Amino acid sequence: QVQLVESGGGLVQAGGSLRLSCAASGRTFSSYVMGWFRQAPGKEREFVAAIMWSGSRTAYQDSVKDRFTISRGNAKNTVYLQMNSLKPEETAVYYCAAGPTLAARKYNYDYWGQGTQVTISS
Repeated sequence: QVQLVESGGGLVQAGGSLRLSCAASGRTFSSYVMGWFRQAPGKEREFVAAIMWSGSRTAYQDSVKDRFTISRGNAKNTVYLQMNSLKPEETAVYYCAAGPTLAARKYNYDYWGQGTQVTISS
């Protein structure tokens, strides 16, 4: 059974930083892409960033490109999202996901975590 478990969410002031973690288990993810999405109340779930499990390629939403960094951890099956210079409008539930190809479409991803709440105060 595949499991993706996010952690690291919380409350931070505007301009602050958070690092989200995603621990994956239940299968071999070496051929998979790991992605981060977010969903604010009343809005569609949107792509934030993704990384090939090899680490050779990454992709970002334009609005986060210079502030967020997605990376693989040294620990097995762990992916991080370092978020800097956070803005109040980025308040959302952040989800980890796994899929076969590097893409921004949420339908590309087969497995999803339960999400972690990120709240940025102004």
